[in-house]
Amino acid sequence: MAATPISATSRYIPPGTTRYYWVTTISNKNSPTRSELNAGTDLTAEIAAVSGFATNSDQQDTPDLGSRFVSKIPGRITADDSSVTMYLSSTSSDVRTLLPRDTAGFMCIFPEGDTAGLKYDVFPAKVTGQPKARDVENPAQITIQFSITSIPVENITVP
Repeated sequence: MAATPISATSRYIPPGTTRYYWVTTISNKNSPTRSELNAGTDLTAEIAAVSGFATNSDQQDTPDLGSRFVSKIPGRITADDSSVTMYLSSTSSDVRTLLPRDTAGFMCIFPEGDTAGLKYDVFPAKVTGQPKARDVENPAQITIQFSITSIPVENITVP
């Protein structure tokens, strides 16, 4: 008898679906309320690129004298360096005001959109920098860099 296949997915592409909210105050990162999420700022329409916002587990070798094989165990959990690249405005009315260096809050990422019952992630974060692109040919952009300040909460249900 063959193993049961995984359920088929409903595939999608992130543009037009995924949402990024910056939320300054969440009382319990494991269960943000709808009103806390609604009080945030939807960054989605100004984002040109995203990097990071992912967790990884180190692998620790556990050798022993009983075998030449070196097994491994999960180690410390880390978060990738994270950033969002956004567009600058010719009026200077843009993300620079919302997210200056040292601003703390939460990046809430809704991969399948902000729809009740779906899953999303909460990354506690602090802004570390705002380097501007100095490209003379492309639209003006700024990269908001973040440190992930505590363990993110992943795959929680949208209220």
